[in-house]
Amino acid sequence: MVCKIEKQTGVAFILKKGQNLKVIDPQGEQVSDMVLFNANDVREKISSGKTLDFEENLLITKGNFLWSNRSRKMIEILEDTNGRNDFLLAPCSPETFQIMYKNPKYHPSCFENLYTNLAPYRIEPDDVPTAFNIFMNVQFQPNGKLSVDPPTSKPGDFVLFQAKMDLIVALTACSAEDSNNGSFKPIHYEIL
Repeated sequence: MVCKIEKQTGVAFILKKGQNLKVIDPQGEQVSDMVLFNANDVREKISSGKTLDFEENLLITKGNFLWSNRSRKMIEILEDTNGRNDFLLAPCSPETFQIMYKNPKYHPSCFENLYTNLAPYRIEPDDVPTAFNIFMNVQFQPNGKLSVDPPTSKPGDFVLFQAKMDLIVALTACSAEDSNNGSFKPIHYEIL
């Protein structure tokens, strides 16, 4: 059954070892932040640094694994129809919009959507790591400068993952304007 994450919101759920998770961009150009925790010990969580180390690549896609802070494989990417994801940038937070967007007003954020949905699993805000940003198009200049360009994902693009351990998964429909080409749309997902 396909489930819908409304724009600028999030969800959290259990994914058992061996189950597949399909994350779908139904309308195109919409990012989804994903974090993972070991369902049996939430101190073990997804690690950007370990993943980039062990996969030896900045562009994580089909055939790559997402690794934990304990150097264990958490999930494998079986298919990726878009092929552009980010594992460098932190989830947007209220402070992101104040500091980077110069917006003093409250703004929904992936960070809040992650930690509020993870709260029933006793995961606190300070426990939320750098997210795997599905469909996010971060470009790198020769001088190291980063830019967030519009996602290249088209309607129906998806990433198919397979759990390598029992996981707590949190997903968002990203709330940052720059990440989503100025608009906000839903994200779909399916547990297979």
